[in-house]
Amino acid sequence: MNELLDSPTILPVPEVGTGDEVKPPAPPDWGSVFSAATFTGAELQTLERTPRELILASWFRAADLGYVFAPRGLGKTWLAMLFAQAIADGTKAGPWGASKPRRTLYVDGEMALDLTQQRYRALCPNPSGNLIFLHHEVMFERTGQVLNLTAPLVQESLLQYAVANKIEVIFLDNLSCLFSGVKENDADAWELILPWLLQLRRRGIAVVFVAHAGRNGLMRGTSRREDAAAWIISLSEPPETTATGTGAHFVARFTKCRNCPSEDVPTMEWHFKREGADGVSVHFKVADQLMIFRGWIEDGLDNCGDIAAEMGVSKGTISKLAKRAVKAGWLTINRRRYVLDTPPVCSQPYPDDE
Repeated sequence: MNELLDSPTILPVPEVGTGDEVKPPAPPDWGSVFSAATFTGAELQTLERTPRELILASWFRAADLGYVFAPRGLGKTWLAMLFAQAIADGTKAGPWGASKPRRTLYVDGEMALDLTQQRYRALCPNPSGNLIFLHHEVMFERTGQVLNLTAPLVQESLLQYAVANKIEVIFLDNLSCLFSGVKENDADAWELILPWLLQLRRRGIAVVFVAHAGRNGLMRGTSRREDAAAWIISLSEPPETTATGTGAHFVARFTKCRNCPSEDVPTMEWHFKREGADGVSVHFKVADQLMIFRGWIEDGLDNCGDIAAEMGVSKGTISKLAKRAVKAGWLTINRRRYVLDTPPVCSQPYPDDE
């Protein structure tokens, strides 16, 4: 049995009236606070502010809130872990380079430990030690505690840990498992998490959520979660795939990006291929237009004009793509509306390819 469980430390409880009581801090003088914190529009234009550092390429900056979401089993953890390792080592994740090595914390609230080990060994055979893991199984085995970031005390403790250990980026994998008790579709329930995220941002700590997609292909839960996001990456299955069932294969598309123009973040096709028992090779390329076309339909667009505007191409180009999709067997055109014949699903070549 773990020593932490065998010999718990019991702190003495002070008696009432002994003088050991902790006095609450005096409330701030809010009038003085507002006077010190406000400034004019003219002052705003000359206010000196250090630009936020780039973390990964031009789309990921310090203190950002970002999301990577996908249907279950498609490969979102593969991509998130690749991002985390590149940021920690100051290397590249596909086409995107990290600006420098940064202390990174990866919080895993769902995956079995042996699968996490296998995946990390495959992605990074020679780790630098700059990527720190907080795993739910290890926490329970060593301390008997369950990882639930809905609790204010746990949130504050993780914040203080991050500050003390100079963590600059936190990956939370995944949202539904790490925040137990929060109703996903209740916008007001997000208030249990949002203040903590704002505290992290004020300290310059970026947060990346790994989240599930619903049956409609959109990120599961209230859309209020997306309001403060700097960027959101959606993963979907390629409409035409030649994959042989060896690893994760998906299309990654930015559905939101505040930090750079859309031409800087093209839709990418990724393939994580198993190499032997312990290895994996990562392949990537700019996705063809048919994949991008399907992605917009999965996001709810169903007519030629709207999709053409989002993709920045002509209506004629969209019509040609629609004909290709009909020929491929996954699209029906009903009164000039595009309808997917099959919902976005995952072939799931490996049970652990989350």
